[in-house]
Amino acid sequence: MRVAITGASGLVGRALEESLLGDGHTVVRMVRHAPRPVYRSNLEEAEWRPEQGRVDTVALHEADAVVHLAGAPVGSFLWTRHRRSLIRRSRVRGTRTLVQALLGMSSPPPRLLTASGMHFYGNTGGSPATEDSPPGSGFLAEVCQAWEEAAAPAREAGLSVAHMRTAVVLDRSGGYLRTVLPLYQAGLGGRLGSGRQYMSWIAMQDMVGAVRFLLERPDVTGPVNMCAPEPVSNAAFTEALGRVLERPTLLPVPATALRATLGDFAEEMALTDLRGTPERLTQAGYSFSLPTIERALSDILVRPGSRTGA
Repeated sequence: MRVAITGASGLVGRALEESLLGDGHTVVRMVRHAPRPVYRSNLEEAEWRPEQGRVDTVALHEADAVVHLAGAPVGSFLWTRHRRSLIRRSRVRGTRTLVQALLGMSSPPPRLLTASGMHFYGNTGGSPATEDSPPGSGFLAEVCQAWEEAAAPAREAGLSVAHMRTAVVLDRSGGYLRTVLPLYQAGLGGRLGSGRQYMSWIAMQDMVGAVRFLLERPDVTGPVNMCAPEPVSNAAFTEALGRVLERPTLLPVPATALRATLGDFAEEMALTDLRGTPERLTQAGYSFSLPTIERALSDILVRPGSRTGA
């Protein structure tokens, strides 16, 4: 296949690119600078500047798919007004720019996988959220809804579009796990708030596997929950990580302290109750390699020779 990727320098983008290149597929890395010589015959760079409404569509000719992952990181602990604007703008404007460019092509890539988030559902209150569940409320829920709506013209024009509503991606090289790992390794980890709130997650191995599955299944369209089939409470995640690392997890962080220091970020990221289920993936036949949190953490942190292993 020939696959273009925006956000290829991000956590998921790097892993997806490595996986595709390793299997002999061609990757067009969409970058915000002039294309540079690359070190592999099946890797290319193409310029896109969403802030300026520019996309090099020449490089997208004969592409089989575009995987749109670009967006400003959400995991900044202080959501200032400027930060909120950047998070939303980078997703909505970037998606709109990309879609407009694709629709301006005589033969656009037929498959578009665009990132979204499990926070589309807001706080589910412990109830399972499938792809048919209604949208929630809150800043991130509103961002996800606008993000997906920005791709609507592509769907209406007949492209095969899937919205990847992604959970917390677990990988030692970055993201949430890399942030909290030093605390847990030092024996300073603990549950957040009551610990009863559900956390939807997916191991990087399955995240990449699910994206590649969707590339091969253009019949799977619309929202797709990219999460493991067994969400866990924050307390269960804490206990599992402690067991894998063989460290105590006896220092809980009170919800009041989180709210006082992190504001809305704490409410929507650390304390929200989000229990997603990957109904569309499993119905389509995707088989998870790491379906349980203990197995996933052991694979990521312990297994010798793993890409992210110690």
